Amino acid sequence: MTELLKTIKGRKSVRTFDGKPISAEDRKLLEAYIQTIRNPFGIPVRFVLLDATEHGLSSPVLSGETLYAAGKVDRAPLADVAFGFAFEKLVLYAWTLGIGTTWIGGTMKRELFERAAGLSAGEMMPCVTPLGYPAKKRSVREAMMRKGVGADSRLPAEKLFFGNAWDAELPADQQAALADLIEMVRWAPSAVNRQPWRIIVRGRDFHFYEKRDKGYSGEKTGDLQKIDVGIALCHFVMGLEEQGETPVINLSDPGIQVPDRVEYIATVRRP
Repeated sequence: MTELLKTIKGRKSVRTFDGKPISAEDRKLLEAYIQTIRNPFGIPVRFVLLDATEHGLSSPVLSGETLYAAGKVDRAPLADVAFGFAFEKLVLYAWTLGIGTTWIGGTMKRELFERAAGLSAGEMMPCVTPLGYPAKKRSVREAMMRKGVGADSRLPAEKLFFGNAWDAELPADQQAALADLIEMVRWAPSAVNRQPWRIIVRGRDFHFYEKRDKGYSGEKTGDLQKIDVGIALCHFVMGLEEQGETPVINLSDPGIQVPDRVEYIATVRRP
């Protein structure tokens, strides 16, 4: 198992924190890393760290948090995907420092967070995350929430990766060759664990699609399931980079026939 896959599979959403502030050293590392975060769509995602007490910020599903990270992005095509890609990079890096996170899009007083983050006209702030050290034991509420969405289960590879056409089986030899990358994508987090990404593999091209469900898009949050596809894309691209590859992202729809409520997002081409 690669280091990245260990991080992805080891990371869990954290809603119960120990109440200790982020150390000065860890905060400095986070701030430095934030400056390096890019996404392949060239759409800047701006991060703001917010002190919970200073700004009166909280969420009813959290306890013990002292710091939040908010992300802002201009409203534009694929901004949701770019946001998911960039925000997940922060989430994964935080975990390597022992800092817990959880994606929050709705269970908060959004107007307070938007004001604290300095949200401007033309921007959206789809999600925020607390940043803190996990408590030794999850709260009963958190344990029930995880159980309710099946947070520790994922769809099998054959439901997510197809060979050449929609719903066509990916040959066993390709599945074996892509085993770590498939696992990285499988274990990407998503809103209520819906896992809305689907990938059609054609040669060295990996075509990513959004399999849309109703009720996951809003003016304030953008399309949450496009954000989820951005997270899956992040895992896949980071996995290729870990292997020493430099993948190319293009937005040329290959014209593959897909069902209703399925939307082409982007293609990752391996060199």
